[in-house]
Amino acid sequence: MIRQLTKQDHDSLFPFLLKEASINLFIIGDIEAFGYDTSFQKLWGEWRNNELTAVLLKFYDSYIFYSQDKDNFDVEGFSTLLKQGKQPIQLSGKTELIERFENQSDLYLGAKKITYFAQCDSISSPSFDEVEIASIEDISRIIKLEDSIDEFHPSEDRKAMKQKAFETKTGRSFYIEGENKELLSVASTTAENSQSAMIVGVCTHKDYRNQGLASKVMKALVNEVLKEKNYVCLFYDNPNAGKLYKKIGFKDIGLWTMHRS
Repeated sequence: MIRQLTKQDHDSLFPFLLKEASINLFIIGDIEAFGYDTSFQKLWGEWRNNELTAVLLKFYDSYIFYSQDKDNFDVEGFSTLLKQGKQPIQLSGKTELIERFENQSDLYLGAKKITYFAQCDSISSPSFDEVEIASIEDISRIIKLEDSIDEFHPSEDRKAMKQKAFETKTGRSFYIEGENKELLSVASTTAENSQSAMIVGVCTHKDYRNQGLASKVMKALVNEVLKEKNYVCLFYDNPNAGKLYKKIGFKDIGLWTMHRS
């Protein structure tokens, strides 16, 4: 049986999500930040023999799905819920789970991207004095650097989103700046919750690459986050970036599929 979840289900839902806390960091973070009673967020769960077996989160027009058993959930029932939302459907989750939805011929899913999902739970490298913690006043400088990166495709509302993340302490940024106060390298977090955080926006000015700046910023950021959280996570699809992350201490824990409009 699939039904909408409420705060009365919290004591069943959270232990279920914590079994794979890193994989579920977005769902955990959204529940901690916004709860069960907002207009823009809904949760549904599948129950079998009075036990929760699968969860679907809707956050605005995006969905995240999770189940521990890729072969034993009601894909048709959850697909019916997905078809009620905006098309094409923006759906994310572990690749092995999302493949079940991709096999539903009547689901109109958005453009597909598969990335590695990596996790770090310890780091021994020291921090570096030249790395600084960003404040809200630094957001414009961060966006200016991101705009100069060809590989980046940032959203139009990223300034407001980053400011909200800073204010709610669900995101932070570390950086190295040059002599003229321009930012040379940046790394940020998003979706911070009580258990973990997601690393995003790792970038270095094109004139200052191959100098180890991104590595320094990443190490400082990871060190700081792990003082408070159990895990730090990130997505990557660039093998060269993957080598850098693994040197810092990240390990691949799975594949993650995103369908976007």
